[in-house]
Amino acid sequence: MSQKCECVAMLLAGGQGSRLGVLTHKMAKPAVPYGGKYRIIDFPLSNCVNSGIDTVGVLTQYQPLELNDYIGSGQPWDLDRSDGGVHILPPYQHSKGADWYKGTANAIYQNLSFIEKYDPEYVLVLSGDHIYKMDYAKMLDYHKEKGADCTIAVLEVSLQEASRFGIMNALPDGRIYEFEEKPKKPKSTKASMGIYVFSWKQLREYLIADEKDEKSANDFGKNVIPAMLADGRAMYAYPFEGYWKDVGTIESLWDANMDLLSPVSRLDLSDEDWKIYSKNPAMPPHFVADTAIVTNSLISEGCQVNGDVDFSVLFAGVEIQEGAEVEYSILMPGAKVKKGAKVSYAIIAENAVIEANATVGAPPQSVENPDDWGVAVIGQGLNVGSGVTVKPKEMIDRDLTAEGGAAQ
Repeated sequence: MSQKCECVAMLLAGGQGSRLGVLTHKMAKPAVPYGGKYRIIDFPLSNCVNSGIDTVGVLTQYQPLELNDYIGSGQPWDLDRSDGGVHILPPYQHSKGADWYKGTANAIYQNLSFIEKYDPEYVLVLSGDHIYKMDYAKMLDYHKEKGADCTIAVLEVSLQEASRFGIMNALPDGRIYEFEEKPKKPKSTKASMGIYVFSWKQLREYLIADEKDEKSANDFGKNVIPAMLADGRAMYAYPFEGYWKDVGTIESLWDANMDLLSPVSRLDLSDEDWKIYSKNPAMPPHFVADTAIVTNSLISEGCQVNGDVDFSVLFAGVEIQEGAEVEYSILMPGAKVKKGAKVSYAIIAENAVIEANATVGAPPQSVENPDDWGVAVIGQGLNVGSGVTVKPKEMIDRDLTAEGGAAQ
């Protein structure tokens, strides 16, 4: 029996996030912590709820355990509902055998039965790895007003960045007449944000046709959207002007966290009218000792701060011991920095330990060649031994002994 709803959101959250290196060895990219108390997936989930869209399918694949556990019943986002709500949709074995999601379009195709259960007029397709606040209801209204078959959210980017995106040209009324996926020579700076509204009947038709094409990559940007455009379907660009960040690299994740510490940050997490919801640990308030000097930082619940912290983001349960120094860094839940250790321009993953007098990372001005500098990263649950030095740009995926070598 179908449960009719106007719009179903399909959230693509199966990405491996290989450019995030050790941070995604044990979790999917949408589960990566962000901003002191959130995970990346909190943003599209909260956007859905704030936009009045309460039926959401989350399509998981790579390292889904932590993400599945985090989402749970959907209660933190008010998505624990008997009608609609949030549903985890991993690849599954069907009559033709078991298939991984081969591409973004194939992932939606494999879940046709889920969508048909709700018999929607529209389907909203989202990515689970972007940081932004957006009212999808306004985009849906725009789609209806234009009588569109497909509406693509677009962001103006620099010409230098444009080759990383799907790029389109549009008429003054917004109608798209040209689209290229990651062109070597971009003709425009209108970049796809990977956010689409489709009229469901048309999308279903194209998904089925795309699946039958053995040469297809089964991807929206490479296949489905060009096919719809070639057929003269009504396709429109929806302009977006707010804060948006693809946190697919170490540098962009670090930048996005540092953005929150800027006095002119364009991402307002204190907006009572558009809250970003998350699953929070039940921990006591943070404690800052009189031995500590803390400036311009975000300190979450359960933190014990006895050392110095400057321009940094500390997640729940972080411990900074007396005499330790942390600057321009991100310390994820449960990380520890012990006496005399120095952490600078680094990301320390969950439950990692920086032992006494160790040094992780360094400021940009510490290197002669700018190409030698980058954010240092320590993987989840790892130990950096006493006195060990981790250089800028290094990404550590194993314990380091006090002698500086890999633990046996």
